[in-house]
Amino acid sequence: MPPIIKSDDATQSLLEGIPFPHTDILGVADQLEPEESKRLHALHEFLQTKIRPEVGEYWDREEFPFHLLPELAKYGLGEIAVSGTSRLYRGLAYAEVTRADVSLSALVGIHNELIVALIDALASDAQREKWLDGLRSFEKIGCFALTEPEHGSDIAGGLATTAEKTADGWVINGTKRWIGGGTFADFAICFARDTADNEVKGFIVEMGREGVSAEKISRKMGLRIMQNADITFDSVLIPHENIIPGAQSFANTNDYLCSSRAWVAWQGAGLQLGIFDMAREYAVSREQFGRPIAKFQLVQEALTRILGNATVSLSMMAQVAHLQEAGKLEMPHAALAKATTTRLARESAAAGRNIGGGNGILTDYDLSKMMSDAEIIYTYEGTYEINSLIVGRAITGVSAFV
Repeated sequence: MPPIIKSDDATQSLLEGIPFPHTDILGVADQLEPEESKRLHALHEFLQTKIRPEVGEYWDREEFPFHLLPELAKYGLGEIAVSGTSRLYRGLAYAEVTRADVSLSALVGIHNELIVALIDALASDAQREKWLDGLRSFEKIGCFALTEPEHGSDIAGGLATTAEKTADGWVINGTKRWIGGGTFADFAICFARDTADNEVKGFIVEMGREGVSAEKISRKMGLRIMQNADITFDSVLIPHENIIPGAQSFANTNDYLCSSRAWVAWQGAGLQLGIFDMAREYAVSREQFGRPIAKFQLVQEALTRILGNATVSLSMMAQVAHLQEAGKLEMPHAALAKATTTRLARESAAAGRNIGGGNGILTDYDLSKMMSDAEIIYTYEGTYEINSLIVGRAITGVSAFV
């Protein structure tokens, strides 16, 4: 494996043998079994040589590169959640996709943690037979329709979308907002409140049904490749068998929301790997005052800070993966991880963009793109503040929520 960086002979001996990924100076990826390590190497090379150079123009145009989905599927990214791989590999794979592009990692993560995993565990045999094979190959796409225009952080108690059971089937009414992939999904896992017992339940709603409409949310500052949507369900009739049997209350979904929060924490770690890559590449190639700016003390300090933040995040997430493997991960763990890695990613993104100087405000160099994307992961899947309060409740025994 190549060393972490190319450097002069005086420091090269200190860097030899440092494991892949190149910024993983404490060897988190070394904990993988050999076969998973080999898979991670291949995934990294594919993402860095094929995906990262191509996605910038789609980010600028707020378009989704559909032609890349079959390529992503070849590397198993449509079925990570049901692949039987370790939680550490699963997390590092998410980090590597984020390292290449945050928007695509959002699709991969939502697809696996909230769609594939939920369908596999909670759906009926008929529902699994209908959807799982297509999902695993990205030939089918689902979206997770939970958040609403008036209910984000308080969605558990405030969810307003309704489901009424009739002789002909379930009738769904309501509006969802910020739904990732909602403009092109084949179906939505829609959460609605049963008018009979007031429980929040999960339903599979095919997006082509009468009464379903989706409108793209445009002009986002970040995550611009991901097509978020406002989705309206206007008296949508679905068959009785479209209710998800294992999602009969909101509590049934908590494990998936917890895993999803941990996945976003891996995004925070992966984004910092990408920031370090781009900032260091720029620093060693950009010359001012007759020398590379990598020789400037302030630039070296900033690079060291980014690498430190990334290392802290990777190490934290390795322990999260061990907790998941043991079945011991709880929401305060996931909330603390998500709040911490995305906070550090925000700091790292600002430092990286600053290294880029004037060029750092151009998406050509990726640093401004990464800074914008950092704001999104800091905010979604529970804002930094909400996740902090979840942890605060756990460590004090007192809830700050009304």
